[in-house]
Amino acid sequence: MIQVNVDIKPKKIHALFPTDIFFQTTYWGRVKSHLGWKPVAFDFNSSTGLQGDVMVLIKTLKHDFAAAYVPQGPELGPDPEKYGLFLESLSQELTKYMDSTVAFIRYDLPWVSPYAIDATDGRTWPGHPAPELRELRMNIGTRTWPLRKAPIDLTVADALVIDLVRAEEAIFKDIKPKTRYNIRLAQSKGISVFNASVEMLPLFYKLYLQTAKRNGFLPGSYRHFSALFSPVDHNPGSSEVLFLLAARGQDVLAGAIIAISGRQAIYLYGASSNEQRNQMGSYALHWEAIKLARQKGCLTYDMGSVSPVSDPGHPFYGMYRFKTGFGGKIVHRNGTWDYPVNRRGYRAFRNYETSFNMTIPK
Repeated sequence: MIQVNVDIKPKKIHALFPTDIFFQTTYWGRVKSHLGWKPVAFDFNSSTGLQGDVMVLIKTLKHDFAAAYVPQGPELGPDPEKYGLFLESLSQELTKYMDSTVAFIRYDLPWVSPYAIDATDGRTWPGHPAPELRELRMNIGTRTWPLRKAPIDLTVADALVIDLVRAEEAIFKDIKPKTRYNIRLAQSKGISVFNASVEMLPLFYKLYLQTAKRNGFLPGSYRHFSALFSPVDHNPGSSEVLFLLAARGQDVLAGAIIAISGRQAIYLYGASSNEQRNQMGSYALHWEAIKLARQKGCLTYDMGSVSPVSDPGHPFYGMYRFKTGFGGKIVHRNGTWDYPVNRRGYRAFRNYETSFNMTIPK
């Protein structure tokens, strides 16, 4: 039987290694600390040969228990057939350093989906199977069959990623004709894109609320957005948050908050006005974001969630149509997984999560 052993050692948050994953940085840990989370960090060594570190966020939830959340981590993962073995061993070690109130550990895995790997022989992407089948594959060889597929993926299981390691002209050439037309249209109409000051964040949030209502999703609180700009006293290293707005004259039409960590830029949040949508402000905004990310040395621009395939019935199909217009490719990640520690507490949370279509609060 294959076994994987993981040893861990606590470390200070400010000692986290540089990473391209923004959600595993000191910066993000400090953002989340403003929102009631406790960030902790660990070095790890695995019998698979993997060495690295991981940040874990801990927060007390309802019912007097807590959740431990690993946002897009660990960055480094084993071979796909050892995913479950690695997570089981890592989780067992992490629980030794956690309070007894922690009911489960939730991993938002950045590792490539094994089903995407299965499709690399030229077959069409088969999509994500039913959760029960995914759990079966993930737990093969584990000692306690512990891992559960979370009801939803917290960040981006399927994301549109643009390769920036090319000349600007080559990137623009790969953009679909209609999107190129809309970018040029916005430019011809005098749309300007600029770095905004944090004092303009309330204006962005107003547009964000319009966007949420228009697209039918539950908006986050203003406090969550302001926290993104809170770590003013941190040692920035290779992480920063950009705040861009697109405007025509005095009218702000769209906005975006983009994080840069190491060699990757990631589109975190966007908003657009209900007015003047024919000015194509969002198209101009993302093209400028792509150019700015290249100038800052980024190798990729992650535009975030899309439907995994061109499926008009998928709730993210609108994002698929818009984002794939900029070229790039869809990256299929392994999504969000749970390791129950206190099964009673975990069951209570899962019932709450599925009944009210809620998840871990931000």
